[in-house]
Amino acid sequence: MLASEILETRPLRVIVVDSSEMHSQLLADGIERIGQLRALAASASADVFEAASQGQIDVAIISSTLDEPGQGFEVVRSFRSLHPDLPVVMLLESSKRDKVVQAFRAGARGVLGRHASLVDLCKCIRCVHEGQVWASSEEMRFVIDVLANSPDISAVDHQGMDLLSDRELEVVRSLAEGLTNREIGERLGLSRHTVKNYLFRVFDKVGVSSRMELLHLTMRQAVPQGSLQQEKTPSSEFEACRKAAEDGSPDAQLALAEMYANGEGTARDHVAAYMWCLRSERALVELWERVNVAKAELFPLMNSEGILDAQHQASQWLDGSDDRCSALPPRPVAVEKPAAKFSTA
Repeated sequence: MLASEILETRPLRVIVVDSSEMHSQLLADGIERIGQLRALAASASADVFEAASQGQIDVAIISSTLDEPGQGFEVVRSFRSLHPDLPVVMLLESSKRDKVVQAFRAGARGVLGRHASLVDLCKCIRCVHEGQVWASSEEMRFVIDVLANSPDISAVDHQGMDLLSDRELEVVRSLAEGLTNREIGERLGLSRHTVKNYLFRVFDKVGVSSRMELLHLTMRQAVPQGSLQQEKTPSSEFEACRKAAEDGSPDAQLALAEMYANGEGTARDHVAAYMWCLRSERALVELWERVNVAKAELFPLMNSEGILDAQHQASQWLDGSDDRCSALPPRPVAVEKPAAKFSTA
């Protein structure tokens, strides 16, 4: 059984951060009881980032009102920037047009009113986890109206759909036909988890953040019907990916695992796929430890103004607009050989 198939059979893991710790706990208890999900109650927004960094959750539920009205939108923006592969559901105090649009702009993939039933909330969680959008018909009209009146969406490097690989184009065409992730997977012989990964790569390449924006882009910019003319054959793409994986790239290692699992450029080999998943996981753990060591050494050497300046510069590099990087102190880690040394000199 593939790692992606194992992920699909275990209960979904959810974290809830509401306006108070008591409200978070009550909501988490209700989700576990009604939806047969694993729910964790967060006492503060920082808990959501920590749980995501540790790989402990599949979906985050964040209230629009945390310590103060509107703070939830900022938390979602930061979370979306740091963890674009984890879907967020926003709990709104009201379903007014401006709040719904603000939630989707922040990066939410589902919105739900405060007074919605637990049954609907659990349905929403499963829906966004499968890569779909959750909103009422009226809420969808709000967003569509805004998109219709907004300037054309441009790709990051102005090439749009020309940036996509053949397989990514197949996923986009299927999405444009209205297929769900499950249906796309059945058509292309992929798992839902792999389809989600393809969509996230497409989002990054064409400069959008949601399925809705991608659909809007396909309506404004024609999706090529034929295969892209590329110099690389599937086998040469596989060899290039394998070289990068052997050189230690976690992204390439995960991509190579998917190639082995799906038989892209090579014969299907589930053992090799799982082995490269493990190597990618180990590389990411080592990188996470090195980052934490470096941050832990730098943090005492800086004042609050410097930390905020660094946060601002990093967020500008990430998205060119909002401050979406956390300025929280790094989590302490125990590593025998620090990867970097910094001094006050």
